[in-house]
Amino acid sequence: MNKVNTPQGIIVLFIIMLTVLLSGCGKSVPEETYLEGKTMGTTYNIKFYAEQVDSKKVQAEIDAVLVDINQSMSTYIEDSEINTFNRLGANQVMPISDDFRAVITESIRIGDSTKTLDVTMGPLIDLWGFGPDKKPTKRPTDEALANMVSKIGTDKLILNEQGLVKTVADLELSFSATAKGYGIDKVAELLQSKGITDYMVEIGGELRVAGKKPSGQDWRIAIEQPDANPGERKVHRVLTPGNNSIATSGDYRIFYVMDGETYTHLIDPMSGMPIKHDLVSVTVLHPSAMTADGLATALTIMGMEKAQRYAQQHDLPVYLIAKSAQGLVTYSSPAFKPYL
Repeated sequence: MNKVNTPQGIIVLFIIMLTVLLSGCGKSVPEETYLEGKTMGTTYNIKFYAEQVDSKKVQAEIDAVLVDINQSMSTYIEDSEINTFNRLGANQVMPISDDFRAVITESIRIGDSTKTLDVTMGPLIDLWGFGPDKKPTKRPTDEALANMVSKIGTDKLILNEQGLVKTVADLELSFSATAKGYGIDKVAELLQSKGITDYMVEIGGELRVAGKKPSGQDWRIAIEQPDANPGERKVHRVLTPGNNSIATSGDYRIFYVMDGETYTHLIDPMSGMPIKHDLVSVTVLHPSAMTADGLATALTIMGMEKAQRYAQQHDLPVYLIAKSAQGLVTYSSPAFKPYL
């Protein structure tokens, strides 16, 4: 002990303390990077924490990924892959990209499972004015709807190693319920390939998060209040999703009124009609944003009771909000409650 009090001992102790301090200073803290841009007719917002990242290079790579997906799946781009297929005649094989194959495969799977998601509803969506065409000036006739419904259905598609085939003429695809989520998944995969494990990727309101903030805090995501005043956005609940994607679907934002009737953008493929029921918001958690996106749409079309049963049967983390005479009614599936 006395040796430390000698001049030599003091110098040694100082060197030890200085070494500890310098080693602590040398430990770099991950920097926050925020990127924003436009894609798929909407916007994206990306936040991540990493050390020594060229943010401009990362954003250029992200934009390139999203441009490719948009070129493949946007019905608003004349020469897109999906429009090329939509113009194709019956029984003609069209080779498809890996991205296109991934989305059509998962879209068909979700449709077969739920019976309420149908990616062949492109013409039906257009008929109601929620596609590239303008909204109708009058309600489609029952005859026109019945004729349209008879021409849709994924059972009229053949997917094989050579590509994709439609077995009836005029069948068209729309990936409005799954392409955006797929874009999120691809961006997340790009970030992970660069060793970035703490991130949030948002496109058009759907998100995927992973890791934590440098402080050790989890990502916290808000569910929107569906009965807020027009133009006003309020928080309904806040959840901690862990490493998951969050997709919310509802009929409270995209709609129009014609002849005193309100028509939403969510359409029942069985009846061909925009949905009219009590369920106004569905939030789904899933590792894949594409799957969460598709399931949120499918469950919204089901309605409250069917959506509850489906969530329970498939152990799916789901949060439902419905309207009632007494106000909003909510439901958390058993698998969802740990995230609240």
